[in-house]
Amino acid sequence: MKKFLYHGKKNICGDRIRMARLGKRLSQTDLARLLQLEGVPMERDVISRMEMGDRLVTDYEVVTIAEVLDVPVLWLLGKE
Repeated sequence: MKKFLYHGKKNICGDRIRMARLGKRLSQTDLARLLQLEGVPMERDVISRMEMGDRLVTDYEVVTIAEVLDVPVLWLLGKE
């Protein structure tokens, strides 16, 4: 299996997820719970790995994270 990295990370949205989460004053546990309420199975350690760039983020996770954090998907992807 190929290892896909972007600037040494497995995703391009982890830094922005962290920035938006902190802007909303949410803990990683809080964000995981909100995602669970939206039907996305998530635990605190997964949020941590996403933010550090150690885990790929699926398309449906990016969309739901953007909705929960009230930020545009393109912003999470660094396009805004």
